[in-house]
Amino acid sequence: MHAVTIQSFGPPDGLVPTDLPEPVAARGQVLVDVEAIGVGGVDAVIRRGTIARAGLEPGYVPGSEVAGRVVAVGDERDADWLGRRVWAFTGVGGAYAERVVAGTGDLTPLEDGFDAVDAVALGSAAPVARFALATAHLAPGERVLVRGAAGSIGIAAVELAAQAGAAAVAVTTGSAERGDRLRGFGATHVLDRQGAGDGPESYDVVIDVVGGPAMPAFIDRLAPNGRLVLVGAVAGMPPADFGAHLLRGFQQSRSVATFSLDSVPRDALASARAELFRAAAAGTLSPVVDAVLPLADAAEAHRRMDDGEVFGRIVLTP
Repeated sequence: MHAVTIQSFGPPDGLVPTDLPEPVAARGQVLVDVEAIGVGGVDAVIRRGTIARAGLEPGYVPGSEVAGRVVAVGDERDADWLGRRVWAFTGVGGAYAERVVAGTGDLTPLEDGFDAVDAVALGSAAPVARFALATAHLAPGERVLVRGAAGSIGIAAVELAAQAGAAAVAVTTGSAERGDRLRGFGATHVLDRQGAGDGPESYDVVIDVVGGPAMPAFIDRLAPNGRLVLVGAVAGMPPADFGAHLLRGFQQSRSVATFSLDSVPRDALASARAELFRAAAAGTLSPVVDAVLPLADAAEAHRRMDDGEVFGRIVLTP
């Protein structure tokens, strides 16, 4: 079976096409014949070694989401899944391969005609955006800033915030061209990566995909009772003293929260994902794909992410 493994943590060249034995579905799992693989920011963070690798060793298969068809089950009680097209979460790794195993609780059925590439463009990103906005308690008429808006999570957050009636949806991005594209999804103001530009002075909600050393400056942009929700750390972890910014603005009653899909019950998550897929099929949510590359070109996909010029999601196909 063709797969891609991390042979050395660091630059993208550490991603190497490899032949591996085909996985076998255990009880509670299914085997999926893969049609499309989503390349996520967390894949790059793990590959770079930006965060602790939790014991991961060379030979690790990265990736967490695929779409394809179930070709085997680990338990006959799950036979109803056989032959069905699904979106599947593989955990913290295992997705960069021709066939993968996933737990039955981590599957979302795909309706006939829904493209596998679109499924992995939205399958993890859109639920993060939806639940992050819910965590922030976004209300109609509030001002929203999406930091790192050109990725798949950011684009979904812009679109969903606009649909929720936000009075302003500002975005940070690296170029005017990308900013213009984000206006097409509902952005009203375009800022540079440092947050400079023609936009509101303060925001009721900040959805932060970036993290890193500049995050405290965006805490300072929160309005009274403003809420920042950190959903990613593609620029690395925030500084350990970021809480000092909250304390300096104590009388503003600002707050910072983190959000991970791991905190959402799996049935609720699958239900939300299926609803988002239906919205995409109806044309009210946009699966944005920067490029579709062969699985063997995973290193090139990661090079493009490291260059910071990807708009939407890169998808790999076996």
